[in-house]
Amino acid sequence: MFKLGCASRVCFKNEILSGLTVALALVPEAVAFAFVAGVDPLVGLYAAFMVGLLASIFGGRPGMISGATGSMAVVMVALVAQHGVEYLFAAVVLTGLIQMGAGVLRLGKFIRMVPHPVMLGFVNGLAIVIFLAQLQHFQVIAEDGSKQWLSGEPLMIFAGLIALTMSIIYFLPKLTGSIPAALAAIIVVSLLALGLQLDTVTVGDLASIQGGFPAFHLPAVPLNFETLLIILPYALVLAAIGLIESLLTLSLIDEITNTRGRGNRECLGQGIANTVTGVFGGMGGCAMIGQSMINVNSGGRQRLSGVAAALFLLMFILFTSPLIERIPMAALVGVMFVVVIATFEWSSLRIMGKIPAMDAFVLILVSAVTVFTDLAVAVVVGVIVSALAFAWEHAKHINIKSYDDEQGSRVHELNGPLFFGSVNNFLELFDPSQDPDDVIIEFQNSRVADHSAIEAIDTLAERYIRAGKTLHLRHLSEECRQLLKKAGNLVEVNVLEDPRYHVADDQVS
Repeated sequence: MFKLGCASRVCFKNEILSGLTVALALVPEAVAFAFVAGVDPLVGLYAAFMVGLLASIFGGRPGMISGATGSMAVVMVALVAQHGVEYLFAAVVLTGLIQMGAGVLRLGKFIRMVPHPVMLGFVNGLAIVIFLAQLQHFQVIAEDGSKQWLSGEPLMIFAGLIALTMSIIYFLPKLTGSIPAALAAIIVVSLLALGLQLDTVTVGDLASIQGGFPAFHLPAVPLNFETLLIILPYALVLAAIGLIESLLTLSLIDEITNTRGRGNRECLGQGIANTVTGVFGGMGGCAMIGQSMINVNSGGRQRLSGVAAALFLLMFILFTSPLIERIPMAALVGVMFVVVIATFEWSSLRIMGKIPAMDAFVLILVSAVTVFTDLAVAVVVGVIVSALAFAWEHAKHINIKSYDDEQGSRVHELNGPLFFGSVNNFLELFDPSQDPDDVIIEFQNSRVADHSAIEAIDTLAERYIRAGKTLHLRHLSEECRQLLKKAGNLVEVNVLEDPRYHVADDQVS
């Protein structure tokens, strides 16, 4: 469980340098998300350190980076504003316990139910969110306290440094792969800005990152039912957001690296990380797609890179904050712009006219909802819309083939799935008044999927009973026969040919 994944000196070097690159990019993100949540910057930095360290060790996806995230910060701000930061720490502890419970119950496998258009929408929406988050760095605080956009020479310097950063990241790998391009770009741009004494925004202009080692601190809240009622709704939302973002990021890194992470272990790892973070004064967090992309693109594929990133971040806080605070924000913004370009699925634009219209709609919908609300809502909306579209489409596939057999009975062969979406079409296929006295409905080519289907069969049986017709229902599963009320004595059983499927029904034990 604790293997860091490196057996060679080259691997060790790549992982350490990649971790250093990620740590530099984590600093402004953690500070910014702390501001969003309404807490001290060190609360965000401590979360980035502890969540990053513990999720890298215990999580299910080597090479994935975790830390304080904006998607969780926007939920935290209301709790902090109403009840204070101590209640936030308690909510983070409970969030971790819920996530560990999800891992124990093996709920991580349900991420496989997310359709591909939802995944594309998630990736594109998150790329847009990362891009929009960088625009705030093009603003400065004026003397009256308001924010103003950069203009004139400051804007030219800032944009020029961004362009230089992106150019280094693009061209350096063509010359050498001995050092991560993003790290080299940050170092070169920082030295250039210091050497030429350029007047540009630095990390230190956001906030001071100097602090001590995180101290053990149980949340100072009353241990009673009232406290639970306050923090439980926030903890449930935070746990859901954290797991959805982490598992989707895991799937994305799986695809990029052509390997497979372990979703249930990731749930446990995220839960351990958040529970511990909550008792060490951190704001909690989850997987970060931007920093994970930086890590993978810089060569970090093992647990060591995530551990190194967390330890470097702690070193920044304890010892080297004056140096880190002098890094130009333009260098970090340039790195994130490259992440945006690499994250966005540009192929989705080319295939938009070639995929089904509903899939294209879901892709755009999820992207938009991600930008305007949050990731968890976007994914849930996307899955629901995709499921309803699937149900609507398959509801139209049910039909019957009717003929008279040798005994003179009318046989209706049912084809297609019978479920909540198709029951109305199913009932419209039959007209008892037009059928002879003896009728057979053959279910061999159909699957009875849920309780709505059972109720529809009962309803149809009752219609034939009222019409005075003899009805036979053949090839239903044993569960179906047990659940039928009106038609229970009309079912003919052929044990050798009966299907062996189960009905999704809450009456079945």
